[in-house]
Amino acid sequence: MRFNRFIGIDWSGAVGSRHPSVQVAVCEVGGDAPRLVLPASGVWSRGGVLDWLGGLSGDVLVGMDAGFGFAAVAPFLGPARDLWAEIDAVAAADADLGGHGFITHRRDAFWLGAADGPRHLRAHLRVTEQVYAASRLGTPTSNFVLLGAAQVGKATLSAMRLLHRLDWPVWPFDPLPDSGPVILEIYAQAFARMGGVRGKLRDRVALDRALAVHGSAPLPVGFPAVFPDHVGDAVITAAGLRAIAGDARWWAPAALTPGIAVTEGWTFGVG
Repeated sequence: MRFNRFIGIDWSGAVGSRHPSVQVAVCEVGGDAPRLVLPASGVWSRGGVLDWLGGLSGDVLVGMDAGFGFAAVAPFLGPARDLWAEIDAVAAADADLGGHGFITHRRDAFWLGAADGPRHLRAHLRVTEQVYAASRLGTPTSNFVLLGAAQVGKATLSAMRLLHRLDWPVWPFDPLPDSGPVILEIYAQAFARMGGVRGKLRDRVALDRALAVHGSAPLPVGFPAVFPDHVGDAVITAAGLRAIAGDARWWAPAALTPGIAVTEGWTFGVG
């Protein structure tokens, strides 16, 4: 394993420029517990995360809890980097890397409620999500669904704008470089399940238990006893990345073909 720093990001596609649900956690090689990173204002904006990432260097592995691609049925499917550029251009007027402009532009592709017909007719899953569903570790949500507390489509669109502007190698769309930073998508839920926890991580006892499974020390003295699940997602992602990044099988899932790699992408930790 060549990475020496691991970053977990819980993401959001919500309207606005201040997002308490955006959380960032960092850990280094070893066994110390991940630590939260907050901006000077105390609340992240998506643009603030982009600027912070842009200032990093070295062998950093970043996992973001958001989709980086769409299923093959998408009318706009093609090389992912072309799509990210298009989304960023079409949604340029949306504040803080929002994606509403692209939703309006391709309204026919997304599901926002009963007016769009039965949900399942638009709730297409990528291959990685189908594999994850078959594993019974969790229930993925389609990136085309834009309604409900569990929707991930809006976060996917804003993440794609970040990827376009960050211009880092993105696994598996790009070849894995021999050195330097890499960003990839993850399911925080999957890392929690690997840590033996079902459901959201909102208290220190449960999070410490999951961290131990991932080879991490307990959270430091002073860490709150209870916290929003976004905090737990960021922390378990950083620890989970550190725990599995050195295992070659996660970098070469059996169902990940070259065609899928450059269009739909893959969720690291699904195999």
